[in-house]
Amino acid sequence: MRKRSKIGIGMGLGMLWAVLVVGCPQSLTQPFVPINVALISAFVPGGLFLLVIIGRLAQRRFFEDAIIDGDPFRPGSPAEIDQRVLQNTVEQLVLAMALWPFVGLTLGALVVIWMGVGFAIARIIFWLGYHLSPPLRAFGFAASFYPTVLGALWAIVVWAK
Repeated sequence: MRKRSKIGIGMGLGMLWAVLVVGCPQSLTQPFVPINVALISAFVPGGLFLLVIIGRLAQRRFFEDAIIDGDPFRPGSPAEIDQRVLQNTVEQLVLAMALWPFVGLTLGALVVIWMGVGFAIARIIFWLGYHLSPPLRAFGFAASFYPTVLGALWAIVVWAK
């Protein structure tokens, strides 16, 4: 199977993940959770992932002479890959901060809590996939990005009714 086909499968599975993460909690009886508590709970898993990846980069800098002084990472090196994962995670968390409050208010607080936990799991898969296999990377990216897109679109439709 070709690389693009494998990546396409990973992206398709990421969309399925998004449907489950956004759709399943809406079908559950939602306990009352104040939206501010839900959003704090939703962003903690992503924040913890940031803590881990930033710590990993700091560890790499401390133990590798070539980068201890803050020099750029060698292209394609494990440290450079970790830097790309960090950058993409920050970008996606900023997007989530802009959209998840609306999603939570419109679709329910439980939805954003699920999105937060799903985001952290998907980021770990993205990170591992970046080091191991492009299809895993594609799934991890899609599984962390698509729930935000789907949640925002779904919330817009519900809000517009």
